[in-house]
Amino acid sequence: MTVVRDTHEAYGAVFEERGERALPREFGRPERTQRAVRNAVGVTEHAYGVLLVTGDDRREFVDNAVTNTVPSEDGRGVYALLLDPQAGIRTDMYVYEAGDKLLCFLPPEVVADLADEWRENVFIEDVEIRDATADFGVFGVHGPKATEKVASVLHQSGAPDAPLSFVRGEIYDHGVTVIRTDSPAGEEGYEVVVAADGASDVLDTLITRGLNAAPFGTRVWESLTLEAGTPLYPYDLKGRVPNVLGLRGALDFEKGCYVGQEVVSKVENRGRPSKRLVGLRLDGDAVPENGLDVRDGERTVGELTRAAWGESVGAPVAFALVDYDTDAETLTVATADGGRDAARVDLPFVVGSDRSARVPDYPE
Repeated sequence: MTVVRDTHEAYGAVFEERGERALPREFGRPERTQRAVRNAVGVTEHAYGVLLVTGDDRREFVDNAVTNTVPSEDGRGVYALLLDPQAGIRTDMYVYEAGDKLLCFLPPEVVADLADEWRENVFIEDVEIRDATADFGVFGVHGPKATEKVASVLHQSGAPDAPLSFVRGEIYDHGVTVIRTDSPAGEEGYEVVVAADGASDVLDTLITRGLNAAPFGTRVWESLTLEAGTPLYPYDLKGRVPNVLGLRGALDFEKGCYVGQEVVSKVENRGRPSKRLVGLRLDGDAVPENGLDVRDGERTVGELTRAAWGESVGAPVAFALVDYDTDAETLTVATADGGRDAARVDLPFVVGSDRSARVPDYPE
């Protein structure tokens, strides 16, 4: 359950379930809202589950499990993956060092099981793991005027500059942590973390005080991130080897062992994965279903992982995971009503005020 349902309802939210959480799907007129985010700034509640990891061995414990090096400096974070033994992605996460603890932000549907698993894997280490999802509200501020928005309401600190760094300050007399994001929407972006008892005040302040901001939900977020070339869990990520998604920024090949590292390294060392993630702009107005076959002539070369209406593009757009050597400029999506032509588009579809750090990056 969102910690601020009443506030969302006051702005006309329609909800959806993610794990055990209810989050706003939309606030009405999503296309208009998406334009507002692209042109100015919008505010959303992010669908995070939160793991709180404490103890002297916390960094080593988490570092041994994930694909990127966990930071040791207070105020810094990293984007990382958790893999299975075959190097398929189990989940993605952000890990932040916050003085005497690590905060791990994950998809809400995986956080409870991962908390149990990690607790079972603690032996002699000084590590404690707690599901702290209900303790926090996490709100995203995204758009070309996001920095101006944050500056208009944040006190006792300035907005952080470096991606995945954070500062501490106050909004509406509540202590907050403000994180500079890695721009998954392709725009300037921040996340504001606040204790649950101050979440309603902070959300209302972010929307209505200082520079006004449009509230938006998961529907607009999925479209913004697709336009920006950002793969999302679970649609584009779950079960897939990170190399085929071009997620090189989530991998540190020099760090110590993590589950699936050997498999990932072998794929990387071959220089070219078997598949790659590409962008498609489809003919017509209907948004196709996820999972449909993608064809090059009569040959099936892949499948759609995620599709949405691209308001900034003026057409349905999609990610497709296709054979790496597919070079056709026009492909066909196999729908129940027949084939639909789709033009292959270099990612990102939209270049906004910033560039997503997760745009697929493949070796030459």
